[in-house]
Amino acid sequence: MLIYLSKRLGLSVLVALFASILAFSLLRLQGNAASALAGEGARPEDIALIIQTYGLDRPLVVQYLSWLGDVLQGDFGTSYFFRSPVADLILAKVGNTVILALASLSIALCLAIPLGVLAAVYSGTWIDRICVLISLMGQALPSFFLALCLIMVFAIKLRWLPASGDASWRHFVLPALTLGYYITPPFMRLVRAGMIDALGNDYVRTARAKGLPGYRVVTKHALRNALVPVVGLVAVQLGLLIGGSVVIESIFALDGLGYLAYQSIGYRDFPVLQAVVLLLAVVYVVLVLLADLVNAWIDPRLRVS
Repeated sequence: MLIYLSKRLGLSVLVALFASILAFSLLRLQGNAASALAGEGARPEDIALIIQTYGLDRPLVVQYLSWLGDVLQGDFGTSYFFRSPVADLILAKVGNTVILALASLSIALCLAIPLGVLAAVYSGTWIDRICVLISLMGQALPSFFLALCLIMVFAIKLRWLPASGDASWRHFVLPALTLGYYITPPFMRLVRAGMIDALGNDYVRTARAKGLPGYRVVTKHALRNALVPVVGLVAVQLGLLIGGSVVIESIFALDGLGYLAYQSIGYRDFPVLQAVVLLLAVVYVVLVLLADLVNAWIDPRLRVS
């Protein structure tokens, strides 16, 4: 287990280091970084002052190492637009994104697991087809279209829920439903395939031969084994939710990391954008690492392989 852990940890560190290089390169991909920071119509002396202030005349390797050293100490720089430390901005907004991601993931699992189990138990019947259809609709509908439909029905017509903001838990219901339904299909397909495979195994037939009730055979024997691959998908989807909620946070005006990234792109606030990209990449790497370790603990064959 220690050898497996060291290998996965080393790979994760390399991926995180590569992500830091990409985040650092965001500003440099603009061409002349000083001109991009100064804006259109800037005077040559203004550009020269920016070059001197931010040390852009130093070699790129030196600039990267200096920036990485500051990041490792928790210093992500100062926002060009908000005029405050980037770390403080991220800490103030990361809570909304985490709440939205966890709520969306919970909704997705609550929908996908029952649908996947029903589709597998009644495989090939009209129940199976209805469950698959419900799942496919979540993947076929664009998330922004579903978000607008939910706003029209529940916020404008029925006035049950607010359409935007983050003042209370009620403001997270519609965006969580949107993202949760959008990521339901892969979970549902995985649970369905795992259940169909598990229900055909000898230990399930043995449990039925012993006279165990059907619901116990499904939940205690088949479902436990079918949920093993779901652990890895949970980590992947949670990372995608944390990093990919830009559109939904913008539609519902949730003041989270996605909306902060959207603002930083419009304002050319590169320190904020660099920090958000790096943070989301590191979170994704950590989640995948944890999923690999959990799967290795559940299934010893992964450690041996």
